[in-house]
Amino acid sequence: MTQATIPYLAGNFAPVDEEVTAFDLPVTGTIPDGLEGRLLRIGPNPVLPDDPNAFHWFTGTGMAHGVRLVDGAAEWYRNRYVRSDRVTQAKGWPEIPGPRHGMTDGTANTNIIGLGGSTYAIVEAGGLPVELSYELETLCRSDFGGTLPGSFTAHPKVDPATGDLHAMAYYWEWDSVQYVRVGADGLVRRTVDIPVPGKPMLHDCAITEHYVVVFDLAVTFNLEAAMSGQALPYRWDPDYGARVGLLPRDGDADDVRWFDVDLCYVFHPLNAHELPDGQVVVDVVRHPKMFASDVQGPNEGPPTLDRWTIDPAAGKVREERIDDRPQEFPRHDERLIGSPIRYGYSMSVGDAFAYGPLLKHDLVAGTTLVHDGGPGRVFQEPVFVPRSPDAAEDDGWIMAYSYDAATDRSDVVILHAQDFDGDPVATIHLPQRVPFGFHGNWVPDPA
Repeated sequence: MTQATIPYLAGNFAPVDEEVTAFDLPVTGTIPDGLEGRLLRIGPNPVLPDDPNAFHWFTGTGMAHGVRLVDGAAEWYRNRYVRSDRVTQAKGWPEIPGPRHGMTDGTANTNIIGLGGSTYAIVEAGGLPVELSYELETLCRSDFGGTLPGSFTAHPKVDPATGDLHAMAYYWEWDSVQYVRVGADGLVRRTVDIPVPGKPMLHDCAITEHYVVVFDLAVTFNLEAAMSGQALPYRWDPDYGARVGLLPRDGDADDVRWFDVDLCYVFHPLNAHELPDGQVVVDVVRHPKMFASDVQGPNEGPPTLDRWTIDPAAGKVREERIDDRPQEFPRHDERLIGSPIRYGYSMSVGDAFAYGPLLKHDLVAGTTLVHDGGPGRVFQEPVFVPRSPDAAEDDGWIMAYSYDAATDRSDVVILHAQDFDGDPVATIHLPQRVPFGFHGNWVPDPA
């Protein structure tokens, strides 16, 4: 296999090499008032050609992208490599300072967040957070002031009431997964090691008022793949089984209750909440399997939006289909993390994880709206930004990076969530394309 035949290196999956800084970006429409901050994104952007036989989309060196909005204008766009060892060696740049964990080279390519006034590129499977400047320059690897004992995650969940980050971390050398709670000040407040029977890939978690939801699913570390030099040595393992656990927020490992689910893999939950009778509802994007036949990316059948209702009294999980359109990267109004929501947003996907239109789900009415940008125009993960701190659940903006195959360029599109299938209120035109990546967030400027 050559790089030309790897779908995750073709078209807008292909990396860009130049670090660009552009000011006063052209805008079609009007940027809404009150949007002052940065829309950040990150994804793999291989700095050197990879071995096609070992390649995995998830392991490419990271590149951060950002657009800053202020006073109704798009002030700048920047893209910068996250300076892992592979990047600094390839470019002849100085090595970045900071602690190390395990055998990782400092790659951080999966999510980018604001925490305690700082910006972090984050990743799972052993990598430490990488602190970036406001302008996305790499500063250092970070263990949160010496308080993080090892691996972090790409998917912390922010408790809207406290500002704490709740995370589940894993690393192939561990015989457990680790619950990590980080304060809004960027210091780890609590860790719990949870023994598991294997070494599962645990990409995300969910939280409710009283629980952290733990996914222990059928993708595990594969020693044979590791010994053969595979970049991501995790494989579909149907003999491992699949289960979901409820860890009381202040509980210990012995307090986790486990519940079997049908064989599957979940990268991302949409949200979770508790019912008055004690049941726990977890909405997930469910893949029927993962890394079984395609070991270079997430391409093992259509991922669907499903609901798991965990009944602790009965010891069972009821599984239902919410929407059978293939989709990923679910998001919602994050003021409601851990509480019931009505609206969820996601991105359509096709074969070989082809990006597509955006979706808005009304979980109460059972309906779905589609925002289709037209031929050749597709979108990355949608991010919801409320109009104001006390605005209604869908009174705000959907912001997403988009790609136009006809021009080979990218934009940032801003939709009103209540006019989801209508025209954008603003389209910010970027000076280059933004390769398909993983996650991003709106990080408002400090008040």
